[in-house]
Amino acid sequence: MASLVDNTFWRGRRVLLTGHTGFKGSWAALWLCSMGADVRGLSLAPDTTPSLFELARVDRDVEGGLCDLRDSKAVLAAVRQAKPQIVLHMAAQPLVRRSVKLPVDTFSVNVMGTAYLLEALRDEPDLQAVVVVTTDKVYENQETGIRFAEDAPLGGHDPYSASKAAAEIVVASYERTYFRERGIPVATARGGNVIGGGDFSEDRIVPDVFRAMQVGQPIVLRNPGSTRPWQHVLDCLTGYFALTQALVTVPGTPRAMNFGPILNDDVPVKDLAEAMQRALGARHGWIAAQGPQPREMKALSLDCSLASKWLGFRDRLSGLEAIRATAEWYLSFARGEDMRARTLNEIRAHHAA
Repeated sequence: MASLVDNTFWRGRRVLLTGHTGFKGSWAALWLCSMGADVRGLSLAPDTTPSLFELARVDRDVEGGLCDLRDSKAVLAAVRQAKPQIVLHMAAQPLVRRSVKLPVDTFSVNVMGTAYLLEALRDEPDLQAVVVVTTDKVYENQETGIRFAEDAPLGGHDPYSASKAAAEIVVASYERTYFRERGIPVATARGGNVIGGGDFSEDRIVPDVFRAMQVGQPIVLRNPGSTRPWQHVLDCLTGYFALTQALVTVPGTPRAMNFGPILNDDVPVKDLAEAMQRALGARHGWIAAQGPQPREMKALSLDCSLASKWLGFRDRLSGLEAIRATAEWYLSFARGEDMRARTLNEIRAHHAA
């Protein structure tokens, strides 16, 4: 199957990428630049050490500096300087447990930050499309086991999920009130739980497995039986890029789209942890967290048939392939290899497959 990502679409296009210093954002920046896009960034500094942004030297490719989404004047200045044709809004406070500790900060970044960005874009003369990345957690989840399609009610129990559901409403409002009359498509992309090399965030399963292996300890799992729609970062980004292309070139493209594993292979947390440990060669197992934990949903599944039908989207790295690719990146990092070259090679191989 030919790649859904069209190099010629991106070549020479001015792209404003928010969150370019983050895990997914760094992968996105490297991929876009490798296709010849003129990428400008808007983000806070990396909040982990190490970070993929620094390991892969993303600042070699991306113009634009650091900016806080909560600073409306700084956001406006960054947008004016970038003069974007395409905007991919990936910047966020993305961690559920952090959102429980810092709910106001989470709402400020994820809701008002999105509003400030869209406000700054209202009069951009060359704008062609905007994609705002939210999450699979935007849906009102009663844990009935249903797969959420794009028309399911929005909700969210924890502050992170609720903030992203609120961001969806902000995006829809701006699209209808300001952008639709200009003929500029604005859409949201609701991605599943993403895995891949270069994630060093706190309270995420893959980096937690890697950190536990490094110190020779079992990984502590908060919700070992919970299921999630795990997806490799390059498959998720393929969906985001393909949606952007369709918004510009195909009239009537939907304004919200789920991206997750098409084959319905939602996997329990403990199974993913065990598979990752095997792929890394770690033998320390896992233990369940003790004491009270913030509530997280036990089951979450996405219906991604719209992306499949509309874009021809499906994962290239599913199940064990995604886990192996992720583990190989971390093993390369542990060996001290050049992670910029490693990451770019992985992008090229995925794009050419």
